[in-house]
Amino acid sequence: MASPSPAEEFDLVVIGSGPAGEKAAAQAAYFGKRVAIVERAPEPGGAGVHTGTLPSKTLRETALYLSGHASRELYGVAVKLDRLATLEHLMARKDVIAASESARIRGSLLRHGVSYLHGTATLEDPNTVIVGEGRDVRELRASFILVATGSRPFHPKDIDFADDRIHDSDEILCIHRLPERLIVLGGGVIGCEYACMFAALGTQVTLVDARDEILPFLDEELVARLLSSMRTLGVELRHGVKWPKVESKDDGVTVTLSDGAVLRSDQLLYAAGRVGNTEGLGLDKVGVALDARGYIAVDEHYRTSVPSILAAGDVIGFPALASVSMEQGRVAICQAFGFGYKRAVSHTMPYGIYTIPEVSGVGATEKWCREQNRDYVVGRALYAQNARGKIVGDTDGLTKLVVCAKTRKLLGVHVVGENATELVHIGQTVLHLEGTVDLFIDMVFNFPTLAESYKYAAYECLDALARQAR
Repeated sequence: MASPSPAEEFDLVVIGSGPAGEKAAAQAAYFGKRVAIVERAPEPGGAGVHTGTLPSKTLRETALYLSGHASRELYGVAVKLDRLATLEHLMARKDVIAASESARIRGSLLRHGVSYLHGTATLEDPNTVIVGEGRDVRELRASFILVATGSRPFHPKDIDFADDRIHDSDEILCIHRLPERLIVLGGGVIGCEYACMFAALGTQVTLVDARDEILPFLDEELVARLLSSMRTLGVELRHGVKWPKVESKDDGVTVTLSDGAVLRSDQLLYAAGRVGNTEGLGLDKVGVALDARGYIAVDEHYRTSVPSILAAGDVIGFPALASVSMEQGRVAICQAFGFGYKRAVSHTMPYGIYTIPEVSGVGATEKWCREQNRDYVVGRALYAQNARGKIVGDTDGLTKLVVCAKTRKLLGVHVVGENATELVHIGQTVLHLEGTVDLFIDMVFNFPTLAESYKYAAYECLDALARQAR
């Protein structure tokens, strides 16, 4: 491989400009390190900006707005979405948001003095990255290299993704028209989110998952409420069944399930798993260990099997959340250079599921408490009994607290309903500070607000504690 001489010297080279890569690069530069970041896509931001997080949330807001979902029962407003509307038209704002976020990332890297390189990166050795091919090649040497190349949808060999009616989660938003019927294979976060969005837009959606439990990492009670809301939205749920055969036919896509049922639809979304973006990086050449799905193995400091090579974000697998990826990138750099600024990613990591309704949780669930033999109590506050909940028309929402019966400390917070992904942060703060349930009693909340539900959930916890003490 041809390479220029001399090599360009840096303290850190980051491969990938998604959430983990951007924050890692900025963190190192903030402490005065010489940093370069390499991105092969036309614009920075990774899947979070261009194919995943932001685009899907844009579709969600579009679905809620254009379908009049929140207005139907409150004001009797009936909105009929044009069935001939193109998804490109519905997603027009996606491109605006992506461009704005890419510009923000470029600006942030520029302000921090990070060298931004567009091209394909390959590891030459544990401290050298080659960018580009042929004569247009740059050699970068660094004390540390951070791999933050993200992940992509898994493509099983027996499904024909070349068919323009079969999609993965990266390109589902590129379909030309809204389908009348859609089958979603995979009931994870991505599958559930898209099932809700398309159902809100009037598509008949069938969601299939091989597991008996959907979203098993969430609180069981919240999942039950979510599934009930999804059925009300029109989503047909089939879980505990596999899909041994997916066929493309003249009149659409046919899926044969393991229970013998046959499903037919106009379009199909396959959302059952992802793989690490590690091909072509030369990781095998330098001895970096990968698992069967191409994810990079790391220790608690995000070091790989090669001491000078770090990895963070979706490329290391679970939990694959943009929020967590950002912190992983920062922690990896602080630990590598010994800054002492961030020692670990906080254990109070909230999950945010942008279904309809939203679901969010942080900390211990009831199931975890039972498995750990923890003595606990639960307090619930229903949106239906909250003034703001009545105003916005969310009568199914719930704020739930899990509290240690011995110490009164908050163990977990779980919210389903309007603004759940925002509300959870109130509980997250108390959890992070190891506060007790009494703090919610002492707090004064604006009225009317959904946040006030914390106080009434706390009162219910106190009532449960008092009953136990009798």
